[in-house]
Amino acid sequence: MTDTATGTTSTDPWADIRPYRDDEVAAVLANLATNRELLDALTRYRLPRLSRTLPWLARALASYVIRRETRDVASVHDFQMRVAHYMARMIRTSTDDFRVEGLERLNPDTAYLFIGNHRDISLDPAFVNYALHRAGRDTVRIAIGDNLLKKPYVTDLMRLNKSFIVPRALRGKRAMLAAYQNLSSYIRHSITEDNHSIWMAQREGRAKDGIDRTDTAIIKMLTMARRQEDRSAPIGDAIAELRMVPVSISYEYDPCDLQKARELHAIHNHGRYEKSEFEDIQSIVAGITGHKGRVELRFGEPLGTGFDTPEAVAAEIDRQVVGGYHLFPSHYLALEALGDAPELLDMSEVSDVDRARFQARLNEVPTELRDWWLTQYANPVRNKAALLAGSDTSS
Repeated sequence: MTDTATGTTSTDPWADIRPYRDDEVAAVLANLATNRELLDALTRYRLPRLSRTLPWLARALASYVIRRETRDVASVHDFQMRVAHYMARMIRTSTDDFRVEGLERLNPDTAYLFIGNHRDISLDPAFVNYALHRAGRDTVRIAIGDNLLKKPYVTDLMRLNKSFIVPRALRGKRAMLAAYQNLSSYIRHSITEDNHSIWMAQREGRAKDGIDRTDTAIIKMLTMARRQEDRSAPIGDAIAELRMVPVSISYEYDPCDLQKARELHAIHNHGRYEKSEFEDIQSIVAGITGHKGRVELRFGEPLGTGFDTPEAVAAEIDRQVVGGYHLFPSHYLALEALGDAPELLDMSEVSDVDRARFQARLNEVPTELRDWWLTQYANPVRNKAALLAGSDTSS
């Protein structure tokens, strides 16, 4: 029996949103190997000339490569080991260093709900997964908005990689409420019953301006399942049950910084920004392949029961995320270039090489976008200073 409001079945209430199971992997991979849209996307990227002149041959070659690369993949774990191989290569070729802090304080046999700042569509949870994998721990199930899943092959790839779907495109309050209740139930089940960790962003969409803020609507959604079961339960009990751990990720350089600056500029000047059809996919590719400099990932402390409101929970997540955010020379150099708040500058670790690299990147930014580009790097300095001062002055 299917519930038309949520698209779920009584035997598998999360069938339409959960990651794929091991017994579904073979069929999904077989479909991907013949998916024309995926094959065309791959050949446009890897075989551009052949895809224009002999598209049928390019597709045949791409299909062969997919089948060859996945011939020994029989489970989700097998698929993720393939991903780990490419992730390791990406880190070697596009980052100068990757450091992890705080993971040693978390029980390796306990599931957590990792809730973190969001700078890159795919890499934020990918770095979390790589840190867990490198430490010999199980990877997370990843929350991903359905706005990114406009192509069936993208949905398949994400669900093979243990992603589950966050609904954002449903119409009507009743449908959205039912979907969020179902989502909340799935997340709670994953943590408390499956003992399987979750990663999700602290708010919808990337923080394009460098300001990390938790959306209280996400906190309310996360506690819906527990509070639906026991309406008298304090919100603190629901939070503690989920073993929520704030996570900070900091990139010395964001491969998508120019695109973010362009979007912020358009919104400021025209009140809106229209994405192109494949812009999200292009952002994913740019994030993976673009140079990131140094990357630091920091796991915080699990939240306990001492919260009375969603706002209090959000404030504590913000405190840990901003407090754990690592400031690189690029952040201080951006603030210096803007010429404001000189009292916040700490140039003690800024080398001549750092300055030259920063200036070279800035020189590539169109003049009209420079303030927007600089601001996304400068804001974390302001945010951290405001946290240390006990106030919030970022804008």
